[in-house]
Amino acid sequence: MLFSKNKIIKNNIYILLTILMFFACKTEQKIDKEVTLPFFNSALFTPEWIAENAANYKTIHKIPAFEFTNQEGEKVTNQTYEGKIYVADFFFTSCPGICPRLAKNMGALQEVFKNDKDVLFLSHSVTPEKDSVPVLKEYGIENKVNPEKWNLVTGNKKEIYTIARQGYFADEDFVKTQDEDAFIHTENFVFIDKKGRIRGVYNGTLAVEKDRIIRHIELLKKEV
Repeated sequence: MLFSKNKIIKNNIYILLTILMFFACKTEQKIDKEVTLPFFNSALFTPEWIAENAANYKTIHKIPAFEFTNQEGEKVTNQTYEGKIYVADFFFTSCPGICPRLAKNMGALQEVFKNDKDVLFLSHSVTPEKDSVPVLKEYGIENKVNPEKWNLVTGNKKEIYTIARQGYFADEDFVKTQDEDAFIHTENFVFIDKKGRIRGVYNGTLAVEKDRIIRHIELLKKEV
């Protein structure tokens, strides 16, 4: 009789554990890292795969509000990019080194997605005191920039440097030195999703990275 009661208790415990495991599996959203891009929440650029039902999903890092002026003399804000996938970088028009390669590869991306209204591009001048609207306009013409797709922006230097470092985590040297007076010179392309979150970081001077961005844009477009 005692054996039967113990057996019943064990069976009930087993059933209860099975039910709990079932609901745990139902509520835990599994992520396929092969078909889902990670999030990047700090300047360390550690990829994090975060499910929509995870406790920290709502606190994923987002690009803060901004307001700059583009090569057409028009205001550009985060609302301009709301609901859009975009690639951002930092450059200056007189740069003889990496910037021409950045412009070339960004231009190639612009060409691939020229008819895709959901994909845009954004380049911030890190020498805004020199890169006025007319200078940006001329640079845009030289590099075949379509202002409907790709904004070259100037503005307050402090605001540009702050968003570069705190928004896009684009200044690797600042992570090490914390020197606010240091000049920003980065080859990074930063990939932003429709909700303003960082989903990829790439070396914008490399053609192979450009190809990765194209694949990742198509992957991100499949997200709901």
